[in-house]
Amino acid sequence: MDLFRRFKEIWLVNFEFSAPKGSIPKVRCLVAIEFISGRKIRMWEDETGKFSSPPYSVDPESLFVAYYSSAELCCHIALEWQFPCHILDLFIEFRNLTNGLHTRCGVGLVGALTHFGLSSINVIERESMRQLVLRGGDYSESEKTALLDYCESDVIALSLLLPMILPKIDMERALLRGRYMQASAQMEFNGIPIDTNFLYRLQEKWSLIQDALIYEINKEFNVFDGRIFKADRFEKWLIDKQVSWPLLANGGLDLKDDTFRQMARSYPAISPLRELRMSLSQMRLSALAVGEDGRNRCLLSAFSARTSRNQPSTSQFIFGSTVWLRGLIKPEEDKGIAYLDWSQQEFGIAAALSEDPLMKTAYLSGDPYLAFAKQAGGVPENATKLTHKAEREKFKACVLAVQYGMGAESLAQRIGQSVSHAKELLRLHKKTYHIFWDWSEDTVNYAMIHGEIWTVFGWKVHVDKNPNPRFLRNFLMQGNGAEMLRLACCMVSEAGIKLCAPVHDAILIEAPLSELDKVIKRTQSIMAEASAIILNGFNLNSDVEIVRYPDRYMDERGSAMWKAVNRIMSDLERSPCLLMTTLPVYEQTIPCSSMHRRPILLSDKES
Repeated sequence: MDLFRRFKEIWLVNFEFSAPKGSIPKVRCLVAIEFISGRKIRMWEDETGKFSSPPYSVDPESLFVAYYSSAELCCHIALEWQFPCHILDLFIEFRNLTNGLHTRCGVGLVGALTHFGLSSINVIERESMRQLVLRGGDYSESEKTALLDYCESDVIALSLLLPMILPKIDMERALLRGRYMQASAQMEFNGIPIDTNFLYRLQEKWSLIQDALIYEINKEFNVFDGRIFKADRFEKWLIDKQVSWPLLANGGLDLKDDTFRQMARSYPAISPLRELRMSLSQMRLSALAVGEDGRNRCLLSAFSARTSRNQPSTSQFIFGSTVWLRGLIKPEEDKGIAYLDWSQQEFGIAAALSEDPLMKTAYLSGDPYLAFAKQAGGVPENATKLTHKAEREKFKACVLAVQYGMGAESLAQRIGQSVSHAKELLRLHKKTYHIFWDWSEDTVNYAMIHGEIWTVFGWKVHVDKNPNPRFLRNFLMQGNGAEMLRLACCMVSEAGIKLCAPVHDAILIEAPLSELDKVIKRTQSIMAEASAIILNGFNLNSDVEIVRYPDRYMDERGSAMWKAVNRIMSDLERSPCLLMTTLPVYEQTIPCSSMHRRPILLSDKES
């Protein structure tokens, strides 16, 4: 095989470790087997601590193989071992081989073995061994042997999987995907700085705060009976306010959170209700994964989405929860954080990949929405955001509707206009950007005919028996956006910049205040370079929001709720017997942006 000519050693590696919620891993044991020679390494935790570097080769002539390798790489960081030069992650490659297809037993190690007809350790036995790993404390010699055998069983599984997967992959692209797992491990290890003092205060008073919020917000909506949301009352409020709301097939209101999020963009007055519903039903403050050092850490679940984006736990990850809770993010003393995202990333990707010259021109103008309005003849050439704000918002909604795969009915609801008006906006988009639309139709047709499409770096999605044309149409924008983010994370991390988290089309970095501006400039340069690599020379711009200690991060969509919660909590702490119904909560509603999550900086005095 070419693999054996390229690499002198191929190390199959597995660690067993425990990691209390939000904490860095504590290594229990390690097993590694060299695939060519069969050489085996078995080490208990006290032995691993004696090594300043891995006991197996990690040089350019060696290959490191694991299943979901960020776990093993986090152990490397914990042990202060250097990273391997080349990583092949069999989880990622199995995901890529089966993405979009049904797998009988999922995409875990057992699922991969089952898919190829290979035997695996009993699921019940796996769980008992896992509990033994998590137990910690002193282990007997028999327990150590059992855990090392269990650890070795996964390495043996790797030796069985490797020959099955190897002939089916593009090694260069596979190694690039493995390279990202280094950056992912560093982000999982670094975590996000959290104001734990505020979090603990919030947890202590949370039930009382919820009751106060319900009372105050319900004065506007009258949709709660105690803590129970009443759909019939909400329907009456919508009728009174003349708000057109999406319906389900059975004629009832669509009350999914995604619907509330979309509608809040068109009707900002709904935002407090949406934030409250999320805070009551989905947000469990105890689930947020924060370690003793005040860092939010959780598995980022790289490559878990069909588009290959990360899918971290919405309850454990601070950016997965309700937006107002992001106010807990606060840099440590003498440090700052920066949230950097590509400007209108999906629009730029669509313009570059379709090679639509008018879309490229619109993107490069710095305001693609206003540029689209001008190109379509909807506003004069001298129009600005200020002079034609309403028109720009409609054309912006049209652009986003195309990116989200919305039809005319959904767009009409979003802009509060008739369906015929929405259809006209979509017609103008198709007419103005006809090259993009031809490319988009060709993409869907190719996927339907050939049963698969892929990104520029080879992340593939298979078309099953019930294809979704909307997903296929959007896949190349989403998938290549994920490729761009991963490449940027690799380059930023390898430049020595401290990465804290990936957030859809953005990254969060951290640096000492004295170096923050320089680090931000370097990061933006890297992000531009990454976009050019993905898009064949077409550079995407990036925006940055900076938070310097003692300020805290705040998403503008949740700033009103944050202030309300903070005010209630402060009042409760001053007077524990305070009558909740007297609390003034919402003095204003802050409109939210439909594209970006702009932080509002709050000082300690304000928060």
